[in-house]
Amino acid sequence: MIQKLRLTLISLVILTLLCACGSTTTDAALQDGYYTAQAAEFSHGWKEYITIMVKGGNIVSVEYNALNASGFIKSWDSNYMQNMLHSNGTYPNEYTRYYAGQLLEGQGEGAIDALTGATSSYNSFQKLSAAVVEQARQGDSSIVIVDTSS
Repeated sequence: MIQKLRLTLISLVILTLLCACGSTTTDAALQDGYYTAQAAEFSHGWKEYITIMVKGGNIVSVEYNALNASGFIKSWDSNYMQNMLHSNGTYPNEYTRYYAGQLLEGQGEGAIDALTGATSSYNSFQKLSAAVVEQARQGDSSIVIVDTSS
């Protein structure tokens, strides 16, 4: 009887120690993999998206861009770039890299600064980046569709 009680107590102590070793920050950790958030609708002919790669619990790569209905990438559209540069003072290849760099630097935790001339994309980026980081926390590699219109 004493031996059973001793074995039960030892088991409880071991179980308690094992539970105590678990990290309470596990829920906030980013899971390794590729994650994508995409706008639900086209805006001005483009559908924005963010894809991140997480390795070792850190964001190591960020791609932010937009596609038109035929799949052409916005930052590659030189006509669009010239028109936007002259009217807004920036262009997709500049602001997509700027926002992506800030997300990478802040690891999904830091604030993202808006770039003058790309306010609409900034608003979309805020929503898309929050969604993609949440997907990485959950380890859910399905593409999350985000309403960026409001």
